[in-house]
Amino acid sequence: MKQVEEKPEEQKLQRGLQNRHIQLIALGGAIGTGLFLGIGSAAVLAGPSVILGYALAGIIAFFIMRQLGEMVVEEPVSGSFSHFAFKYWGSFAGFASGWNYWALYILVSMSELTAIGIYVHFWWPEIPLWTSSLFFFIVINALNLTSVKVYGEVEFWFSIIKVVAIIAMIAFGAYLLLSGSGGAQASVQNLWNDGGFFAKGWFSADGKGGFQGLFAAIALIMFSFGGLELIGITAAEAENPEKTIPKATNQVIYRILIFYVGALVILFSLSPWKNITTDSSPFVMVFESLKGFEIHAFGKTIYFTSIIANVLNMIVLTAALSVYNSCVYSNSRMLFGLAEQGNAPAFLSKLNKNHVPIKAILVSSLFAAICIVINKLIPEKALEILMSLVVSSLIINWLMISITHLKFRKSKDAAQVKTKFPSFIYPLSNYICLVFLLGILVIMWITGMKLSVELIPAWILLLYICYLLVNRRKFRQGKMKTGS
Repeated sequence: MKQVEEKPEEQKLQRGLQNRHIQLIALGGAIGTGLFLGIGSAAVLAGPSVILGYALAGIIAFFIMRQLGEMVVEEPVSGSFSHFAFKYWGSFAGFASGWNYWALYILVSMSELTAIGIYVHFWWPEIPLWTSSLFFFIVINALNLTSVKVYGEVEFWFSIIKVVAIIAMIAFGAYLLLSGSGGAQASVQNLWNDGGFFAKGWFSADGKGGFQGLFAAIALIMFSFGGLELIGITAAEAENPEKTIPKATNQVIYRILIFYVGALVILFSLSPWKNITTDSSPFVMVFESLKGFEIHAFGKTIYFTSIIANVLNMIVLTAALSVYNSCVYSNSRMLFGLAEQGNAPAFLSKLNKNHVPIKAILVSSLFAAICIVINKLIPEKALEILMSLVVSSLIINWLMISITHLKFRKSKDAAQVKTKFPSFIYPLSNYICLVFLLGILVIMWITGMKLSVELIPAWILLLYICYLLVNRRKFRQGKMKTGS
């Protein structure tokens, strides 16, 4: 087990995140663009069985969160799972885990900034994509440079908007279904009509029957839950991590059941699943059912569909801003943790007077700013290749959390230490997660995401080469200090 050097209090991150911040950050982590817009692609692959896919993936996400939660409650430190990989697994594991996570969310930052520009186009198509991306890039980074409380407050309100929006959508959809206002096609029978619940067969020529569609969709579904691990990053700055982290972690499963499974049951009941396309969302279908609604005010006729379209665009814009805000926060804290381990330049561990790792934020922002150049100069194919690396990094991230937790518990059990927040059905849940995630890699290989799988060994090899170079530099510096 590696020893991590203790730092003076003035050089540590400040515990400025209150319980309400932690709960809403965790709550908002389950609601993003993957829920609002990404369901369509998975639904086309699986049909109604996509509901079961989200439930299964949600259980795996809950297991991972409980494993991470046990570690961060026991040791609420900066760097989160990178710290634990470094301490309980080894120096390369800590190096690879931290830099993989950092690279992952740099790429996510780039994609979200691009999405923000697209959403702004809805209102002002004359504004270049890179201009709106640059504007929000400056605003979000400026907010994060002030203090952790500002980040927590901004994310608190972003999350409230998302939560209220999804609850309103579910409530309105339920009203349409139960009142009969959804039209003749709205019926619970839509869940098993048109080929049954497992309607999409992956190898079927006619697209009917089988579990293959569900398996193919799970590879997409899992990435809707990326970001839930953010709760582990906040532990070092939570006021009372022993209380707030378990509460937020345990609520993950309920949020998934309500926001994903509950929403999909209602929305799939409102309209036949065959109406869904890859560029649409079931939520959009709910709004389309309002075509006959209009409002008369101030001598004008306002069509409700126009209002709903603007509201929906505001919601998805808020979701993208929320994700980017969290990316700025988590990337800077991961860099800070890596610097403390000696796996990143020491200057990145410097804090300003408000205990914010300002240099880590600025360095991360410089890399994320590449997306502004991409939006201006490089075609979309380049971004697709980058997103393939996102997929690969997500799988690596969750695999390393589960394996690190096994080593963490082995160390604690050997020392006869009883942890404060034990994970659910350890170690069985770890093995279930590992088999499930490795199975997703097989599915990705078969279903056209071969590049994402091929990039994983190449990416790990690159990380290992970088690790050797860093350690060679540290070895040389050590020899110079000792004069040998």
